Parts: sequence; structure tokens; C-alpha cells
Amino acid sequence: MQQAKTGLAKQLFFWPSKNISSAILTALISGFLVGLWIDTTPLKQLLPPIIFMMIYPTMIGFKIQEILSISNGKLLATVMLLNFLLIPVFAYLLGTQFLLNDPQLFAGLAITALLPTSNMTIAFTMLAQGNVTASIKATTLGLLLGSLLAPWYLYLMVGRYVPVDILFTLKTIALLILVPMLLGILTYRYLMQRFSTEFFQQQIKPYLPAASAWGIIPIIFISISMNSPRIASQLDMIVVAFTVQLVFYVINYLIAILVGRKLFDEKDSLSLVFSTVLRNLSISIGLAAAAFGTNAALMVSLAFLIQGQAAAVFMKLNKKHRLLVKKVSTVEQ
Repeated sequence: MQQAKTGLAKQLFFWPSKNISSAILTALISGFLVGLWIDTTPLKQLLPPIIFMMIYPTMIGFKIQEILSISNGKLLATVMLLNFLLIPVFAYLLGTQFLLNDPQLFAGLAITALLPTSNMTIAFTMLAQGNVTASIKATTLGLLLGSLLAPWYLYLMVGRYVPVDILFTLKTIALLILVPMLLGILTYRYLMQRFSTEFFQQQIKPYLPAASAWGIIPIIFISISMNSPRIASQLDMIVVAFTVQLVFYVINYLIAILVGRKLFDEKDSLSLVFSTVLRNLSISIGLAAAAFGTNAALMVSLAFLIQGQAAAVFMKLNKKHRLLVKKVSTVEQ
């Protein structure tokens, strides 16, 4: 009986991380309905600690030394060029074209574009049999550069349309990214003193993304419930926001596939694709909610509905059609 209860509790704990799209959709719908009947504005004060506790588990096991070796230099340079130049420019063009009526949505799109790579990057690269080492380096370097560049990029991209307090954004990033990163590094060192690397990988690490996923749910619930009445009167806003996010991901994939096929072999191209199309949505939604507001967080939450499924579909299509293999013409042969 006790074993059955333990198994049920474990299934419940892992449910959001294993069914992230269903969990996000449930939070969106329930938050929207509750917000129509109840004023959830007082819950806003819970967001900072929830955001902090959501990000902290993702930082346990973070290794800055992963970026110190000089291998895969061309691939990493290309990934960073796409992530911090081409993709932000494209997001800016999308935002100015379609989201100026709601600058917070614009800010949410910008944040999505400026914080690349996540644990999903490494996981999908591994599943697709790509260059995992390069993806680990890209994830580490992308997080560090994104943390440093995001406030200034946000100011350039959306500062004319929504107030961007550089000092406040820097403080927010320090609280939401750098402090959890430092605590994650210290926690990992402590765990390594007590347990083996194998024990950490098998018994502890699987629980970390699950714990983080439980933080995403209340953030989305609170963010949308606070805005339910306005959303109900402007449902077209949701349609536009979701369409813009979908276009953002589609173009992102096209750019990554074309660049990968042109410059790299399939293994490196897989790392390039997953290091550019997968954004760090956990941190993005926290930053959006803390620095800009509920609509910005809503914009990021819509990306959750797209990102995982798009990566899975791409992996299947690439396996079937070899999208990343440059076709050799008869003349070339």
C-alpha cells in the first residue's frame, strides 16, 4: 500500500515535466476561468519567490568550465551569431509589425528571442544523435551571454514602446539568473562531496527539471488570471500573439536548417538547430513576469505550447527526410 502511494506521488511529481504542453494548457484555461470570477491580483507578490525557486533547480549541475575548451569554435561562433544577432533582429521586425498595440507582448517576444538554449537543447541533441559536447557549450555560453546582453538588447528593441529600466532589469537578472546560478554551482559542489557523479545523474538530476516545471504552472496561472477580464474582451490578442510566436519558431527553424546544411555536417547541424530554436522559456517567463508584467509572461507561456512539439516534429522529419544533409547534384557527382 505504501509503495503504491509512493509510486502515485512520484507520477504526480513528474507529470508537469513529462506533459508540459498539457500542464501549460491546463494552467492557461484554469487561470483564465478563475480570473473571470476572482481578483487574483494579491497573488502577484508570490511571483518573485516562485520564479526564484523555479530557476534554482535548473542551475544545479551548471558548469562554467564547459565553455573553456576551444573545440567546436566555428560551430559555437555561428550559434552565437544567430542567437544574438539574426534571431533578435527577426523578433524585432515581427514585434514592430504585429505587436505594437500591446508593447508587453512585444517585450515577451523579445525576451523569448534573447535567452537561447535550455536543458532541452542538450536532451534533443542527444536524442537526435547530434554533437552533444557542442550543445553543452552552447547552452552554457548562451545563458551567460544572454544574462549580460538581455537588458541592453531589450532597451534597444522595445525601449521606444515600453519603458525598460536598465538598472532594474540588471537587478532582476542578477536575482533570477546569477544568484540561482551561484547557488546551483555551490549546491552541486556540496552534492559531489557527499555523492558520486553517477548517483547524482541517476537519483537526483531527474528530479530537478520536474521541480522546475512545478514552478512554471503557478506563474502562468497567476499571470493569466490577473488579466482574464481584459483577455476576454480582446480574444483577438491571444490569436495574434500565438500566431506571431508560431511564425517566430517556423522562421527560426528555416534559418537554422539552411545555415546548418550550408556550413556543417549533420551531427554539428543538429547541435546548431537545437541550440538556436530552443529558447530558455523557464527563465524567460520569470524575467517577463518580474520586469514587464502579465502580458509579457503570457506571450512567453504561449511559446511553451509550441517549442516542445516543434522540436519533436523536426526530429522525426529530419530522420525521415534528412533535412540537414546537403543534397549533392548529379553534376557535382
